[in-house]
Amino acid sequence: MLALTRKKGESLIVNNNIEITVLEIRGDQVKIGIAAPREVPIYRKEVYLQIQEENKAAFNAEDLEALKNLL
Repeated sequence: MLALTRKKGESLIVNNNIEITVLEIRGDQVKIGIAAPREVPIYRKEVYLQIQEENKAAFNAEDLEALKNLL
């Protein structure tokens, strides 16, 4: 993991087309802004993990249904 120090108003550039800017620092919370092309999905990690779990569950349910149809 790369760890960088940034102050309010400072930015990072990722992959030449994604800009991450520190917008506000209040106590232990940091508000960031992300400018990226529309085709780049951006999720909070907890949402991303939930999507992955739901995709796994849907895939497993589809596999089970396909097996039932074979019999």
